[in-house]
Amino acid sequence: MTTTPSPQGTANPFGPDVVAAITKHMNDDHPADNLLIVRGLGGKDTATSARMSGLDGLGADFVAVVDGAETDVRIPWERELTERREVRVEVVRLYNEACAALGIEPRQEGEH
Repeated sequence: MTTTPSPQGTANPFGPDVVAAITKHMNDDHPADNLLIVRGLGGKDTATSARMSGLDGLGADFVAVVDGAETDVRIPWERELTERREVRVEVVRLYNEACAALGIEPRQEGEH
């Protein structure tokens, strides 16, 4: 498998095709979740939008709009990830933690 450098300079266990597929899915199907994660866990509580811009084994990267300007936001995973299937589990965890931090009731599994 080909690896790409992560923002921290370590090898990314996820190739560009995997990163593109995951970010496309998050941005197309879960834009509200991206915003909740950035607001609740990224310290950008006034963000008006957010998109996932990348990810690696250590965390997810987002671009948020705060006060009309784009700003980069890095949210670390709970532990280092090495397999694609682990990403979904971590994103769901981030979503649930963000909802808790913001006092929002998370949707139930299977609700879209």
